[in-house]
Amino acid sequence: MSPADRLPVKLACDSPLYPQQVRLYLRSRAPATITALGNLEILSAQRLALFCSVKCPGKLILETYDLVQQLKQEGVAVVGGFHSPMERECLEILLRGTAPVVVCPARSIVKMRVRPELREPLENGRLLFLSPFDDKQRRATQENAMARNRFVSALADAVFIAYAAPGGKTEQFCREVLAWGKRLYVFDSPENAHLITIGVTPVAPDSVLHELKNIGF
Repeated sequence: MSPADRLPVKLACDSPLYPQQVRLYLRSRAPATITALGNLEILSAQRLALFCSVKCPGKLILETYDLVQQLKQEGVAVVGGFHSPMERECLEILLRGTAPVVVCPARSIVKMRVRPELREPLENGRLLFLSPFDDKQRRATQENAMARNRFVSALADAVFIAYAAPGGKTEQFCREVLAWGKRLYVFDSPENAHLITIGVTPVAPDSVLHELKNIGF
């Protein structure tokens, strides 16, 4: 039986495989059980969360593509929901490389159909699905998406925001994650001035990986 055809496994909060950072940052919101499908060894890698709003300025799209082209050959595991159009395109790029990827849907992954393009990286041990939702949560909702985003950010060692619309839900989410003391990064660009003002760290497009390596990646 291939990994893509195996049943997901449950990681209870007292399991040694349950990510410690999830408990540390989410506290009372930490899921009692996490469902996993794929290579759990990916959790031992350094993890970078990737987010982008549904709409993104063209300049930032190009800079994000360049960054993801670099990340796809690094040992950093990129974590995300990969739901917005920009995030989905980033996932496609990442899967053409060698870096590990963690996909966190905003729903249960029990009885989830693995898309054909995801089967090969899953079977090769490069892909891990994680879900903080119980088996009854079969549909992705806005509430689940916010809970998923918190889970992804808690799981990651650092968070990169390609773009968050001013005054939108992603900006408010950034404020919440900053309050945890988590490292958040954006490109140093006028389009991200509102995020830089609230405390998100700006980095030049050609120095993101250098910055990450300076903090232990």
